[in-house]
Amino acid sequence: MLRITPSISIQKREIQFVYGTSSGPGGQHVNKVATKATLRFSVVDSPSLNSVQRTRILKKLSTRINKDGVLRVSSSKYRSQRANREAAINRFCTLLFVALKTPKKRKKTTVSRAQKRKRLENKKKRGETKRLRGKVQ
Repeated sequence: MLRITPSISIQKREIQFVYGTSSGPGGQHVNKVATKATLRFSVVDSPSLNSVQRTRILKKLSTRINKDGVLRVSSSKYRSQRANREAAINRFCTLLFVALKTPKKRKKTTVSRAQKRKRLENKKKRGETKRLRGKVQ
């Protein structure tokens, strides 16, 4: 079980891994060994998520989800497949945690009288400074 939030956990059988060769420098090791790990998770078919959670994930992570509703997270940071797999799982949990966080309601605030007065005083001082720079008549 992967614990995302205290109330949400996802079964490990719901995620799949696909392995491939990493790109970039590394010599012969990179060309021979499939160390890149790509985690695949079907958001649409997951029994662990309710409809509100599913909608929120689809909206927040839309750039990472394909048209079939599959979320992909890949890691090729490390030289070993196991380390990349763990990194992908950690990133997946973090992404879901952030996506499922409910946004706080914004409280409307007003500018206080003291702030308005201070702003106007600063404007008057600035205007006076500029007026004094003018030509003397």
